[in-house]
Amino acid sequence: MDRHYMRIGEVAERTGLTQRTLRFYEEKGLLDPPTRMEGGFRLYSEEDFQRIEHILQLKLLLGFSLAEVKQMVDAETVLEELKAQYQQESDRGAKLERVRDAIRVIKGQSAFIDQKLEQLHQMRDRWQRRLEHYREHYHELMRDMDAPQPAARR
Repeated sequence: MDRHYMRIGEVAERTGLTQRTLRFYEEKGLLDPPTRMEGGFRLYSEEDFQRIEHILQLKLLLGFSLAEVKQMVDAETVLEELKAQYQQESDRGAKLERVRDAIRVIKGQSAFIDQKLEQLHQMRDRWQRRLEHYREHYHELMRDMDAPQPAARR
């Protein structure tokens, strides 16, 4: 089966990233080293493209740092490896251990996400308190403007 590969320029255009950013992601271990053509040109598979889209989702939509994105992507890689090992195992005890390992990885990622959510909730609460403060101030000013003004002395 022929796989469709994209050159780095095409991936950059489709994702809105620069070629330099794609090379940086590869350097930092966020992307596996791509397949290369003769002459060293990088070729990206559809799976590579989907991984880049996932990285962008974590980074841009969820506000994760690159280190946090790497943590999430690495955990997904570990889970894929555990799944492959599980499928190759015939011993029930070994299968059980793979499932335990997967549960440990997922619990760690879940705790990480919970921590991010707590930070977001705290930030939202701070902004809500500020909003309430300004609304109260606004209403006070409106009441003062509606109150009758004392007559000017002659």
